[in-house]
Amino acid sequence: MEIQIEALQIAELFNIKKFRTEFRAEAFSGSTSEVFYALTETNRYLYVFDYGVVVFANYDPVSKSEFIQFIKNYATKIVDLDLSEQYKIITVEHLNKILVKNDYVSVAQIDSSLLRIVMLNIGQSVALEHYEVLTDELITSSKHYIQELENHGKLSISKTNLLKYIGKVLNVKNSIVDNLYILDDPNLVWDNEELNLLNRNLKTNFDINPRFKDLDYRLQIVENNLTLFTDVLNVRESSRLEWIVIILIAIEIIIALFFH
Repeated sequence: MEIQIEALQIAELFNIKKFRTEFRAEAFSGSTSEVFYALTETNRYLYVFDYGVVVFANYDPVSKSEFIQFIKNYATKIVDLDLSEQYKIITVEHLNKILVKNDYVSVAQIDSSLLRIVMLNIGQSVALEHYEVLTDELITSSKHYIQELENHGKLSISKTNLLKYIGKVLNVKNSIVDNLYILDDPNLVWDNEELNLLNRNLKTNFDINPRFKDLDYRLQIVENNLTLFTDVLNVRESSRLEWIVIILIAIEIIIALFFH
């Protein structure tokens, strides 16, 4: 037996509460931030996360497409980056232990809890890729201004555009901070040694923790650049105000001389 799994980054945010209320299926497990469905009558499994990721198991292209259109009704800001990841679960009779490989995991038997752990890690991996793309865009845009400082000793960016850039950076960082729980282990692994080992091996396979540390490091670089840009802008604004004051004083002196 083989189960095909695919995770997709569809939006930046899902309204899980509203979705659960209107989706006509009973959840196997869930919370305010995620929900997992074991649709055993069709041998399909579905995992939806509030950070905009959906993970499908055993869904054909038509059913997958139909669900994507449905879930978009509960989405905030659709992500159009084609971010996805595929994985497989393969059953091997009389297998003594779970084997985790780059593109599949071999198990003796499949149950809903095991599927949930695999789908969770694939979902985390896609979410991290989304944040990696956003952070790379921020670093790339900041390089232009750094190069301008090096070549011309000044920034041509306006105060309004700089504030927009700062807002974008803070929005990305806040989104990541809000979703730090994506690295948390689900409760079901705490009392199950086999699932706990599977979860740890999958995290290693998808480089979940190293990727998050690298993401945090790159965001720190962007924040340092922001501090630099803000300081340059403040100096520029201060200089402009000084010139305005000088001009006003000069005008006042000229007027005083003229009338006397």
